Amino acid sequence: MYRTKTCGELRLSDVGQTVTLAGWVQSVHNLGALTFIDLRDRYGITQLAFTEDSSEELKKQAAKLGREFVIQATGKVEERYSKNKNLPTGEIEILVSELTIINESLTPPFTIEENSDGGDDLRMKYRYLDLRRPTVRQNLELRHKFAFEVRRYLDEHGFLEIETPVLVNSTPEGARDFVVPSRMNPGQFYALPQSPQTLKQLLMVAGMDRYFQIVKCFRDEDLRADRQPEFTQIDCEMSFVEQEDILQMFEGMSRHLFKTIKGIDIPALPRMTWADAMKFYGSDKPDTRFGMKFVELKTTQVDNASKEIVPSIFPEGFAVFDSAAYIGAICAEGQAVYTRKQLDQLTDFVKRPQVGAKGLVYARVQEDGSVKSSVDKFYTPETLNLLKEKMSAKPGDLILILSGDDAMKVRKQLSELRLEMGARMGLRDKNKYSCLWVIDFPMYEWSDEENRLMAMHHPFTSPKPEDIPLLDTDPASVRANAYDMVINGVEVGGGSIRIHDAKLQQKIFEILGFTPEQAQQKFGFLMNAFKYGAPPHGGLAYGLDRFVSLFAGLDSIRDCIAFPKNNSGRDVMLDAPGVIDQTQLDELCIDVKLPSTK
Repeated sequence: MYRTKTCGELRLSDVGQTVTLAGWVQSVHNLGALTFIDLRDRYGITQLAFTEDSSEELKKQAAKLGREFVIQATGKVEERYSKNKNLPTGEIEILVSELTIINESLTPPFTIEENSDGGDDLRMKYRYLDLRRPTVRQNLELRHKFAFEVRRYLDEHGFLEIETPVLVNSTPEGARDFVVPSRMNPGQFYALPQSPQTLKQLLMVAGMDRYFQIVKCFRDEDLRADRQPEFTQIDCEMSFVEQEDILQMFEGMSRHLFKTIKGIDIPALPRMTWADAMKFYGSDKPDTRFGMKFVELKTTQVDNASKEIVPSIFPEGFAVFDSAAYIGAICAEGQAVYTRKQLDQLTDFVKRPQVGAKGLVYARVQEDGSVKSSVDKFYTPETLNLLKEKMSAKPGDLILILSGDDAMKVRKQLSELRLEMGARMGLRDKNKYSCLWVIDFPMYEWSDEENRLMAMHHPFTSPKPEDIPLLDTDPASVRANAYDMVINGVEVGGGSIRIHDAKLQQKIFEILGFTPEQAQQKFGFLMNAFKYGAPPHGGLAYGLDRFVSLFAGLDSIRDCIAFPKNNSGRDVMLDAPGVIDQTQLDELCIDVKLPSTK
């Protein structure tokens, strides 16, 4: 037996026992006559002691030890003279009587400790070493517990876990597919699934009623902190349901996860329409941990977010505002103390290409209630007081204003500014959770690149029943029976009620620009299945990686994935993707000129 105890379980009550431990050497402390070894495994750290009374052979073996050596040690549990209150095992140590070096180790390229000295690229190259660090290991333990509780909740509510294929056909709409050539079918390709969307709908046609799967999905798209080329979804579908049934079921699951994993009782989730989210936060995933809602000071356009024209509160005189189609503002409470340098930094922030604003107007509410602004010379004190009233601003507050000729673009710019101010003011606390449902998304969004309407979610999303007549007259204004769950400004999951009527599905394909032949070629298997009695159904998918990273307080999903890719989509540990042999290419009938290996 390699071990009788782990390195994390011994306590004072175990004093006097003879135990065997096995693990990795965390550190060696040689104090002359005394040598202390910190031995680490997945469960914790225990101190091993070698004293003056230890045999010469033991002392020689201890002297050979280096960081990350794999060893086995047998000895008696003793009370520690110098206790370590930072370790659960810090009151005891093992007086070693037998030591076996199982495997030696090279000196690791970075310290395997809570706060490592290794940079991201180095730690990803040696990810198997990085995973030994307690912080990273704990993220994977959290992920395991999260997935376990998901399965337990869904099992208790009658869901069946059913696997769907990984090799499927490529589908239009959505992100780019990863494709896989088929040797048995020369010149033809599988695609790796972006999600099991159509397959889970077929399971509903098959009468499975309640399905779920914790499933790998693949998208060949540019990466961000919350994206990886392969990621994990909690994929769910239900039959004979309406939107309310699904929101209740999965709000319950979220409440279960918060309670069992974080020990937090979350309140009932508020619901916000997509239109209000865009109007007041400039984002369909608003961070509602803090206020600072937008105030419209001028809108000349009626769009999906703002249903009415708002006359400008500013008289003509300042060309930037005069020509703007939209003027919006936020009020940063207590921030009138911002210096000119800080305001210049904010201006530089909104003018970055990632934000895209042309400039920033600010106004401070002084302690006496008067208003000083960067546009004082254009407006009277009466106009600036009207601004203060419109913003509900108090003495000491700072008003920040953006404008432009495209209302939706300015809202998104203002959203970035709001989030930046929230961070600067300490309002985006990772230990505070604000959850909500965003509902009533637009069915379509216009694509300048494609020069046509595109499905905002996917082409199987059902329109709101009351909006179906608009499909013939004004499809751009149709709302989808779709919903997203948002936590702290992160979309952790989303879904919709699906179309179960073949005729309605055909109409949606027509609006999206598919000919009947194209629709039959791409989706005929689904539309044909609907002819055999499809139940009303709907579902959603959670991003497991995103959800876990929120629970762990991470800025990126990467550290809750065992072997992630870097920002270029590469696995630097495996050096993938890589070149394959010409023989393989020939078998696959792929004509690719391989790069020179010289």
